[in-house]
Amino acid sequence: MIVVVNPFLFKILPNPPMAMALFPLVLIDSEKNRHNQILLNHEKIHLRQQKELLILPFYVLYLLNYFVNLLIYRNHRKAYFNICFEREAYRHEADMGFLKARSFCNFLKFLRKD
Repeated sequence: MIVVVNPFLFKILPNPPMAMALFPLVLIDSEKNRHNQILLNHEKIHLRQQKELLILPFYVLYLLNYFVNLLIYRNHRKAYFNICFEREAYRHEADMGFLKARSFCNFLKFLRKD
């Protein structure tokens, strides 16, 4: 994992996140977040998802899932938090051993709304 601090990128985005995984990079908004283990683990989960989907299909599926959710919820925040990739990452971000035990394409378990 290559961590890049780029505060400028995050200032130009609407509703900027604190970090973003763009394989093989993790972009973070500030130096203080460089050591945020939960945030970095969340992004590592996204890197694994991207890798197992051969990168480009991940982004296509991510956006497709977001837009379907936007039609369902008609709310950006709800649509984002219900993306299957985000649901998996948020559920396991505090579990530092998760990636060692994670099964292949585990995000599929999060397609269903529980």
